[in-house]
Amino acid sequence: MPLLVFAVTGMGGIGKTALAVEAAHRARARGWFPGGTLFVDLRGYDDDPVTADQAVLSLLDALGVRDGDLPPTADRRYDTYRALLAERRDRMLLILDNASDPAQYLPLLPGTDHHRVLITTRDRPDALPVRLIDLETLTPDDSVALVTRALHDTDERDDRPAREPEALRSLTDLCGHLPLALHIAAGMLRRRRRRDIASLVTEIRDAGDPATVLDRGSPGTDLYGRSLVLRPVLETSYRRLPPEQARLLRLLCLAPGAESSTEAIATLADLGIESVLSLLEDLAARYLVTPVEGGDGTASAVRWRLHDLVRGFGAGVVAGDAGLQEEGEAARERVLGFCWRWANAADERLRWLPGKPVPERFGDRGQALAWLDAERAGLVAAVGWGREERFAGTAVRLAWRLGEYLHWRRYFDDWIAVAKAAREAARLAGDRLNEAIAWSHLGLALQEAGRAEQALDAHTHARDLYRATGHHHHEANAWDHIGLALQEAGQAEQALDAHTHARDLYRATGHHHHEAMAWDNIGSALRDAGRTGEAIDAHNRARDLFRATGDRHREGRTWHNLGSALRDAGRMEEAIEAYGKDLEICREFQDWYGEGQTLHNLARVHEDVHRPAEARATYLQAADAFVRANAPAEAAQARTHAAEQPE
Repeated sequence: MPLLVFAVTGMGGIGKTALAVEAAHRARARGWFPGGTLFVDLRGYDDDPVTADQAVLSLLDALGVRDGDLPPTADRRYDTYRALLAERRDRMLLILDNASDPAQYLPLLPGTDHHRVLITTRDRPDALPVRLIDLETLTPDDSVALVTRALHDTDERDDRPAREPEALRSLTDLCGHLPLALHIAAGMLRRRRRRDIASLVTEIRDAGDPATVLDRGSPGTDLYGRSLVLRPVLETSYRRLPPEQARLLRLLCLAPGAESSTEAIATLADLGIESVLSLLEDLAARYLVTPVEGGDGTASAVRWRLHDLVRGFGAGVVAGDAGLQEEGEAARERVLGFCWRWANAADERLRWLPGKPVPERFGDRGQALAWLDAERAGLVAAVGWGREERFAGTAVRLAWRLGEYLHWRRYFDDWIAVAKAAREAARLAGDRLNEAIAWSHLGLALQEAGRAEQALDAHTHARDLYRATGHHHHEANAWDHIGLALQEAGQAEQALDAHTHARDLYRATGHHHHEAMAWDNIGSALRDAGRTGEAIDAHNRARDLFRATGDRHREGRTWHNLGSALRDAGRMEEAIEAYGKDLEICREFQDWYGEGQTLHNLARVHEDVHRPAEARATYLQAADAFVRANAPAEAAQARTHAAEQPE
C-alpha cells in the first residue's frame, strides 16, 4: 500500500509552510494532482487553534458543500467529506498546515489511498506512520544567497552584499541561518537602503538577543498575511511545554557552549541520566533541541545542540524572573563544578608521571584528550563566567586545568581567552597569586601565537606579582618564561641570564623537574648565542634530569633540542640518533606537532649530508604529521621543501 501521509517537520520559522506551498505548486504544474489542492491553516500554535470540526467545514466549503447543504452533525460532515474524496477520480493533495496535535488532523485524513496528505508541524508526529521530511537551518552559503537575492529582487543595484561579504556572513550567523530571521533581516536592510549591513550587525550584537532587534524592525506579516515576527514563534513553542520540559529548556539556554553532553545537562538540571535523556528526547521531538551523535553510539554519549535564537529567548525568560534567575545561577554553579572536576582529572592524566596517584575516570591520555576535545567549547565558555563574583574562584581553578590541553592541541586563541578571563576573575576576587598565574598563562599563549613582545610584558607582570607575594617557585617559572620570550625576540644573552636565574631558584627550592626545564632552555639560549658545546652539555643535563623524574615526553623534547645542537656542531650521525629518540617518544604520546618538527629537522640533516631522497621522504612525513596536528602552514612549508629536493 503506498504511503499516503507526509509530514514536513522542524522548528518554528524553519520554512515548513513555504516548502509545502512551493511543493504543491510544482506538483500541480507537473500534473501530479489534477484534482487540485486543499489547504487548511490549523493555527496549531496560536492561542485559539483550529479544531478538526472547524477545519472540516472549510474543506467541505472548498468541495462545494455549504450553507443549507451542510450535514447537521460533525459525524455526518466527516462522512460527507470522505465520501466526496472517495468519489473524486482526479488525485488531490491535502495540506494540513501548522498542526500541533494529532486531534487536529487525524479526523481529516481521507478514507481512500487515492489522495495524498502533507502535514506541517513543529512536533514529530508519532500517531500514525508518516514519511518525515525534517528541515534544518540553511547552510551559511545558502543563507547568504537568500539575503542577497531578497535584496536584489527589490533593487538589482543594491551592491551591499558584494561590498560587505564578511558583514553579510556575520548577519546570517546572528540570524542562526533560520529562514524566518533571514527574511526579517532582509526586510530591515531594504528599509535601510542608505545604511550598510555592518550597522545592523552592530545593532544586533549590542542588543545581545537577535530576536529583540529583528522583531522591532519586522513589518509583522508578509504579503500573504503570514507572521514575520520571531518572538511569538518561540513563545508559543515554549508555552506548550509541560513544566519539566520547560524547566530543562530554560536551564539548557544557560549552558556554556553551543553543544552540551547528556552528562553535563544532567548536572545542569540536577537529574539522573535516564530522566534527562527522556526530557531531551521530548524536546527534540518538538525541534527545540537537536541531538548530535556521540563517539561510542550510546544514548548517554549523544550531545545536544540548541539553536542560537532559542538560546537567546530562553535566557531572556530567565532574566525576567527573579526566581528563575536564582534557579539558573544554582544550575550554572553545578555545571562549573562538573567542568572543574573532570577537567582537573583530565589534566592530571595529561601531566601524569610514574609514581603519582592515578587520576579518576580517565584510564589513559587518549581518553582524557577525547573528553577535552568534546567539551572544549563549553569549558572555555565556562571560564568566562568567572567575571561574575559568584563563580570567580571555580572559574580560575578551571582555567589552570585547561592550559596544558590547549597548548597540546595548539588552540592558542582559546588559551588567550581563558587566560584573560581568569585574570579578570582573579582581580575580582582580590587574589593576587591567581592573577599572577593568569598573567603567566597569558604570556605562554601569546608567545605560542607569535606575539613575543606582548608575551614578554605578560611574563614581566607575572614575575613582579610573584615576587611581591613571596612565591619564589612561581617567580622561577616567570624567569624561565621571560627567557623564552627573550629568545623569541632574538635576545640570546638576556635570555640566558633569565633562564640561569630560573635554574638557580628551582635548585634552591628543590624542584628538580623544573630545574630540568631550565637546563633545557639554557641549552637553547646557548645554542642561539653560538655556544654549541655548552648547549650540548646543558641539554644532556636536562635529559638526564627528566629521565630521573620519569617525564618521558619532556625527555623526548630534550632529545630533539640536543639533536639540533649536535647538528650545529656538525655531528650529523649523533643528531640523527637524537632525533630518532624523540620521534619514538612523540609517536608514543601521539604528539603530532612534535613529530612534525622533529621530522622536519631530521630532513634538514639529510639535506646537509646530501641525501636528497631521504630528505624528500622525511619532509613529506613531516607534512603528514603537521596535518594531523592541525598545522596547515607548517605542512605546506614541509611539502615545499620536499618539492625543492633534487631528483
